[in-house]
Amino acid sequence: MTRWAKKPAGPLLEEKPTVNATQAIHELIYRSCLTLDEKNVKAYLDLCDPEFHYTITAHSPEIRKEMTWLEHDKAGLQTLLTQLPRHNSDHSPLTRHATVYTVQYDDDNKQASVVSALQIFRTTLDGGATELFAVGKYHDTVKLNGDASKLLKRVVKLDTRMFGFGYHIPF
Repeated sequence: MTRWAKKPAGPLLEEKPTVNATQAIHELIYRSCLTLDEKNVKAYLDLCDPEFHYTITAHSPEIRKEMTWLEHDKAGLQTLLTQLPRHNSDHSPLTRHATVYTVQYDDDNKQASVVSALQIFRTTLDGGATELFAVGKYHDTVKLNGDASKLLKRVVKLDTRMFGFGYHIPF
């Protein structure tokens, strides 16, 4: 579903984004999931703008506050992702499933705000059982640049708050 952001009258893009632009945004979100599933750090970071900012948050009803669990710029995220194989952690593969809900275009800034549902499944290495691991939403800002659109910001808002030990993997 595509919605146009309501803005005061002002300069607009010469043309409204086409179905192809919206499809390209969907593919960018889906490709980000595939590259993380494959643990392909370079391919994932290639989808991100140099000014990319990544955050994982969750709301805690116990303390009635939003918690920030992880926050990195592109360089910090690259360091984290390249160091993960050296961490003592659960190496069970994760499979991300995203469904794009809304795309709102900001013509003035040549950006789009995208909200996607996120489900993450974990398949255990000992036995191969697959279970739902986490749910939440992606709140992405995409920098629009024709065919070269990039992720500018990703905020992962998780509903799940209990993961056990050894999970350092960004979602």
